[in-house]
Amino acid sequence: MNLSVKASTISGTVVAPPSKSYMQRAIALAALSKQPTTISNISDCADCRAAIGIARNLGCSVVEGENQIVVTPPSSGLKAQTLHCGEAGLSLRMFSPIAALQSQKVTMTGQGSLLVRPVGFMESTLRQLGVDVQSNDGKLPLELQGPINGGVAEVDGSVSSQFLTGLLIALPLAANKSQLKVDRLTSRPYIDMTLQIIEEFGGKVKNDNYELFSIDGNQQYNRANYCVEGDWSGAAGLLIAASIAGPATVAGLNEKSAQADAAIMQVLKLSGTNCQFDGDKVLVNKNMQHKAFNFDATNCPDLFPVMAALAAHANGVSSIKGVGRLTHKESNRALAIQTEFGKLGIQIDLDGDVMHIHGGKVKGATVSACNDHRMAMALALCALQADGEVRIEGTECVAKSYPEFFDDMQKWGLQVSEF
Repeated sequence: MNLSVKASTISGTVVAPPSKSYMQRAIALAALSKQPTTISNISDCADCRAAIGIARNLGCSVVEGENQIVVTPPSSGLKAQTLHCGEAGLSLRMFSPIAALQSQKVTMTGQGSLLVRPVGFMESTLRQLGVDVQSNDGKLPLELQGPINGGVAEVDGSVSSQFLTGLLIALPLAANKSQLKVDRLTSRPYIDMTLQIIEEFGGKVKNDNYELFSIDGNQQYNRANYCVEGDWSGAAGLLIAASIAGPATVAGLNEKSAQADAAIMQVLKLSGTNCQFDGDKVLVNKNMQHKAFNFDATNCPDLFPVMAALAAHANGVSSIKGVGRLTHKESNRALAIQTEFGKLGIQIDLDGDVMHIHGGKVKGATVSACNDHRMAMALALCALQADGEVRIEGTECVAKSYPEFFDDMQKWGLQVSEF
């Protein structure tokens, strides 16, 4: 779908979408629990649909209701031959160790951009834990045969924290105690999310400065009800939109959330935006003169595209660190931002691990979402004060994380139409 977005003024209240990161973790833990788990405030995005499909293929019953699902684990243990992860990187990396809890051989596969994202870094760690594993030259498909035995293993945390999330969820159910020695961990806040939800499901993991994780085996997960909190990743674009073209309000957010992308509040304040909490709502005033800002997004790389859109509206040059985290996403996001923003008249310089965004007047142009949900949202934000229509090709990709993004923006007053 191709959408044309015109400069707009927005107002009112929109509820943040549910967190797909928490929902995927909750589905994984529910699949490993001893009793059915009702998960409420659910997301219908493509990544969460993939996680539901994986749970079913593992032998779980998943009954869908109004804004909730009930996950009942298989009484005879996990059983699967093939797990299709769609384009969900978290589900691929998280469910691989979980699938290896069974003794039957299982093939992990996916589609689209997931077929070229790296999986080879998981092989050595899984072998150290007793798993037979083989990838396709470091890419999918990935064949696994467990069961995971536990033991001592080293984990390369420099590519992604998602694989560590899967290990931390799976290893409490292994027969033996485990120790994970983690090197160069990125995105620590995502591990905080994982540790938090593991504890909420009754598991225990000892964390020694994110460098050594000690995990007793033969644990059990058990939680009857779990409510997914609002998604700071999706809300970030909404909050920036309110700063550019508001004032407006975003509801359904946890001020004390462990989500990495809650850092967007700090970024908005650096830009001079007046935003504050009122219960679970964030009230954002329109910023009449955005200031350039410097920010290290190494631990929250998903914020890069929408932060770049914020910086495009600022006076001066903003600098965002963490470009190295952008290569293995739905697109090569650093190059995608540089190319597509360039079409809009916004100069982007890449200097090693730092992106420099030259703020200025956004021009109307035809741009591509690059099959990347976060790029589609960022380009829509660029259009809010553009001097002409911004025509975005391929906006259907927002279904990966936030299918209702353009609908919610229209409720606020965004002028958008198909072309």
